Amino acid sequence: MGDESNSSPAGPSAAKPEEPRSALTVELLAAAAGASAEDGIWLDVIRKMDEVYNDLLQYEVALEEKNATLEDTQQFISSVLTSMSDLLIVCSRAGVIESVNEALASLLGVDAAALHGRSIFDLFADEESRQHAGRLFADQSSHAVEDCEIQLKAANGSAIPVSLNCTPRYNGVGKMLGLVITGRPVGELRRAYQALRRAHEDLKTTQQQLIHSEKMASLGRLVAGVAHELNNPISFVYGNTVAMKRYAERLARYLAAIHAEMPRKEREALRRELRIDRLLDDLPSLIDGTVEGAERTRDIVDALKRFSASDRDERRAFDLVEVIERAVQWVCKATANQFEVSLKLPPSLQVVGSPGQLQQVVMNLVQNAADATEKARERRLEISACIEAGEALVEFRDSGPGIPAENLDKLFDPFFTTKPVGRGTGLGLAISYGIVERHGGKLTASNHPKGGALFSLRLPLAQE
Repeated sequence: MGDESNSSPAGPSAAKPEEPRSALTVELLAAAAGASAEDGIWLDVIRKMDEVYNDLLQYEVALEEKNATLEDTQQFISSVLTSMSDLLIVCSRAGVIESVNEALASLLGVDAAALHGRSIFDLFADEESRQHAGRLFADQSSHAVEDCEIQLKAANGSAIPVSLNCTPRYNGVGKMLGLVITGRPVGELRRAYQALRRAHEDLKTTQQQLIHSEKMASLGRLVAGVAHELNNPISFVYGNTVAMKRYAERLARYLAAIHAEMPRKEREALRRELRIDRLLDDLPSLIDGTVEGAERTRDIVDALKRFSASDRDERRAFDLVEVIERAVQWVCKATANQFEVSLKLPPSLQVVGSPGQLQQVVMNLVQNAADATEKARERRLEISACIEAGEALVEFRDSGPGIPAENLDKLFDPFFTTKPVGRGTGLGLAISYGIVERHGGKLTASNHPKGGALFSLRLPLAQE
């Protein structure tokens, strides 16, 4: 029995890893080594004391680790508060200041420690600001306050306008403890807003200049086509004018004979000689042709003016089919080699916007197709249009090699171009994409299953 009682408690102890023991535990174990079987209970007591001692050691280690973490957290928060350029005030529900950062102390010209425990109302420069802040503290609901302009009082007595944001602060169980107030001087904000507004205006101006520059570049490439287009009606007007000048000379000679009271027989002979009857029959057609040529010239010049003008804000209903036909005509006249364009268009497609800008889009797509098919066996572009889901859908399919897969995603990026230097600016498609987007439409690019590039232009139809 004595051997079993001494060996029984010692068995589990030997199975455990050796743990640190206190000096008292070691002495008690030594004393209990020679104890009788009836004193075996002391071994359990000693073992429990040893476990308690080990737990205390673990708690001490954990506490030291938590203290180190807490110190690191406090240093981190302190460094953040010190580095903040915005103002920070932490106060209780009654408005007693609990903490401020160096930015506020520096702005007011006081010591940060001197502000602790003071009322936040002491920081305001005038009664109106105090009343405004008083209403915020009186209405301590859960909603935050943003961009509240209040006057703070500097150490020299001057007033400093600041824009403050106020947010409630809660404890772990959701009880409101006070308010956290952040902000910055209004002057700094106003300067930032003014700088932002100036940058935005500069950006808009630059964008307009880029659009207009690309438009002028397109117009320059089309000068030959436009000149040819103008040549026909002008030549017609010039020829008719020369003929009418000769007719006017004959009429003047015949009228002079009448006023000179030439004998009737001689006058009739002169009438036949000058072909007055044929002249009078021919004059109406000459006049009509001259008017038609002048009107055609006027329409071409008017189209040029609309295309070249800065008409960003123009919004009116117009026929997209006419714009497409005019753009195709101009580009084809300016193309050096044979370039065939087939049109499959409905009688009319009424849309709303700027005809000059959308003509620029169409001309750019047609010109790109002409450039893409330069080395193709057949230089061909098919333009088809229809109404789909309440929109005008216009598709441009060329007979070129298509668009490389790696270029599809960046085709509409500004300054991206695959043309040689001097042939393209990389702005045409980017500007066209922006124009279509401002018109509420969409411009996409892909490769046609049967070959060639396919550009799809969608625009909302004009309402009846």
